[in-house]
Parts: sequence; C-alpha cells; structure tokens
Amino acid sequence: MKRTRKTIVSVALATSLALSVSSTYTAAAPVAQTSSSQAYYNAVDKKVINKINVENIYNDIDFLAKTPRVAGTEAEHKAALYVQKQLNSFGYDAKLEPFKFVGYTEASKVELSVDGTSYSPSSFTYSVSGNVNAEVVYAGLGTKEELANQDLTGKIALIQRGSITFGEKVLNAAQKGAKAVIIYNNAEGELNGTLGGANDLYVPAVSLSKAAGEQLLEKVKAGSVTATVTIEGAEVSERTSYNVTATKAPTEKKRNTDDIIVIGAHHDSVEGAPGANDDASGTAMVIELARVLKSLPTDTELRFVTFGAEELGLIGSHEYVDGLSQDEKDRIVGMFNLDMVGSRDAGDLVLKTADGKANFVTELSQASSLRLNGVATPYAEGGRSDHVPFAEAGIPAALFIHDPSEPWYHTPEDTIDKISKEKLQDVAEIVGTAVYDRARPDHKGPKAQKGQSFKAPELYYQQDSK
Repeated sequence: MKRTRKTIVSVALATSLALSVSSTYTAAAPVAQTSSSQAYYNAVDKKVINKINVENIYNDIDFLAKTPRVAGTEAEHKAALYVQKQLNSFGYDAKLEPFKFVGYTEASKVELSVDGTSYSPSSFTYSVSGNVNAEVVYAGLGTKEELANQDLTGKIALIQRGSITFGEKVLNAAQKGAKAVIIYNNAEGELNGTLGGANDLYVPAVSLSKAAGEQLLEKVKAGSVTATVTIEGAEVSERTSYNVTATKAPTEKKRNTDDIIVIGAHHDSVEGAPGANDDASGTAMVIELARVLKSLPTDTELRFVTFGAEELGLIGSHEYVDGLSQDEKDRIVGMFNLDMVGSRDAGDLVLKTADGKANFVTELSQASSLRLNGVATPYAEGGRSDHVPFAEAGIPAALFIHDPSEPWYHTPEDTIDKISKEKLQDVAEIVGTAVYDRARPDHKGPKAQKGQSFKAPELYYQQDSK
C-alpha cells in the first residue's frame, strides 16, 4: 500500500449485509440477438465456463471456514496467506499488503447488581473495563445542561437514552465525576449500542432495557441505592490486517485498452462465525476466477483482491482505494464484489449498487445472466460491503449477493454444509463471462462509463450510537 491509515473499529462490530425481502429490483429488458451473434457469444462464454471447476471453489471454502477469521487475528493472517499461496500457484505474483487499525475486543464479562439484585445488562462497544461499587444517582438524559449543577463525584450515573449520543452521555457524566454509567432504553426492547470510538476519558458503561431502567429509577427515587458495575475483558489495541492482491497484465500488448477491472471479496469473518458463506464463498470464487482467467487472452488489466477487516467497517477496501493513484482510479472501469454467493438457504442472486443506479458492472452482468439463464439478474440499491469505497471514488461497482440472506448469517452455523455448489457455479459463470466479455481482445460490449464520486447513503454499522 502507498500509505497506512489507522482506523478505530470494533472487532465485534459486524458490517450488515442483511437485505430486505421487499427490496425493489430492476431487471434489464431482454435484448434480441441474431443467431450468429448468439452463437458467437456462446463460443466466447464457453471459454470461461468450461474452465470453471466448482469443486475448487468448494474446497477452498472448506479450508477457509474451519475457524472464524476475525480481522487482526492469527486466523485471519493464515487465511490471507492461504489466498496468496493459491494465487501464486497459478503463476501470479500475489502480494500480502498489511495495514494497521485500532481494534476493540468486546467485554467477556458484563454484570450489574443493585442492592444484591442481579440485572442483565449489555455493554456498549468501546466501553472500558472496570469494577465500580457506588451509589446510583439519576442524571436525566446526561446532557451538559442537565448536569451543569449536579455533582456526580464517585457516583454511578443512571441516564435515559435520547437527545445526544451514548458516547457524549458517558463523557459528560465522567467529566462531572461519575465512576460508571448506566444507560437505559427509551423504547421497548434491549439496548445494544456503541460509544462511537475509543476514548481514554470513558468510564465503564452498561445498558438496560426500558423496563429494567425504569424499575431501577423507581428504586433510586425511593431512597439510597448502591450498585456494582463490572466489565471485564474489554480491550482497545492496534492490530494488523491484510489485503491480498494479484494482477494479470494484458496479454494483447498491441490492443491494450489501458483499462483495469477489479474482482474482489473479503476474507475476514465475524467473531464466532466460521463464515463459509460470509465470505469464504466470495474469496474462494475470486481465487477460482483468477485461475480461469489467467490463461485466456485479454486486453485489459485484471486485478484480484481479497480484503481484510470488511466486517469492521470496510477498512481493507478503504485502504486499497485510498492507496490508488488518481490515474489508477480513472483506469478502473469496473469492480465486481463477491460477498455471500453460495448459501443454499439464501434467496436469489441480486446486484447491489451504492446509489441504486445501473452502471458498467451491472450492464455487463445483466447481459451475461441474460445470455446464460434467459433472465437478467435484477439490481437495486445496497451498500455495506467492499464495493462502496470504489463507488464513492467514482468507480463503477456492484455487489453480488443472494437475497434474502440465509438465517445462518453471522452465526456459528455459517458452515460448509450450507453451501450450494449450484449457486457457486451460477455466480462464477455470470461474473466470469461478464468480466471476459469486456477483457477479451475483440470485446464489443457496452462502453465503459465513469461514475461520480459521492458519499454512500448507507451506514456501515448496525449498532446504534444514539
């Protein structure tokens, strides 16, 4: 990489890829083809399809999904090394590109007892460890105005959700001397949130449901209440993750378009999930397409990339895009992002673009799926995966995923036995032929068009900060 950026993220903070069943998709209208053009495309497509070996994809998934591959861990490093080794075996000079980020390990123990009665609290992402026994004092919404004349020295502040962020509530209480903070929900249900980032001024903070919080508030109003807040195992530290990159230069030097196509996926998973579908499936498909396209004549540079730390906020893909020169950004005509492409329990294949609009990648892919399956794969708006940093840089990009996602998403049940070889074959054929449709020396497909840089509308994180 050309530069290293330190990014604060949570190891347990999972990027959401869950898609809505009610999403509105747009499909291309069937395009009439002459028998001669159809025969030509059939012959070209078969050059790719006949080389795809779905057993290779399945076996790579099986290897990668033996254990969770959380970014910054030894397991993720081993996964990146495996990807590098596989790519090098095909004749590539694959690179392991490390980058630093500041990560957060969720607490292993979170407890709250009030005058001997145990509650069931949750901790906030970025809350610090500690053991505090003190009187509980009600502090309203925890705003600076409410706390202006309140002394919380040595106390535990009981604060209601609302008005300002959780992080601000904790800092405001800490500045008034509080040793710990309890925040309770202002709506029904549990409260699972984030303080938004690491801060040395934080004190231990836990959350309660609305019912539990209001019950505790009544006790506080009735008289002096003593509580014990315990948080153990929470840790903030600098860690290393990796992107793996391999490049195929154009073989047709005289017809070199000077363009670049990127095929990518993320190799990390969330804590506790072996991530067979999310996203060993996409990673294994990148490996197989790199093998398939290695021996085919091309006039376009092909880059195969697996990203680290996607689950923590698309850090690896942001690092990759930030490290590109402006010339490279201008030359990349498409980014194909493969994420969760093999679950037997997920819905149908869809394409997701960060702005919901068609682009060069969706056009190529819809033309490919129309030729292969008789139906153009629909597209809709969707972010929260590694196509987003490319799209924000004005690079045409799309996410390939099945909708709705499988019930095993981000769970220990995301295992190899849930993988469908038929779905793997289908996506590999669509992406492989779409890429080759543009990268073959005599390509006649749609003309590449650059997008405009913008800020993607979707948040990267599911957790609430306010």
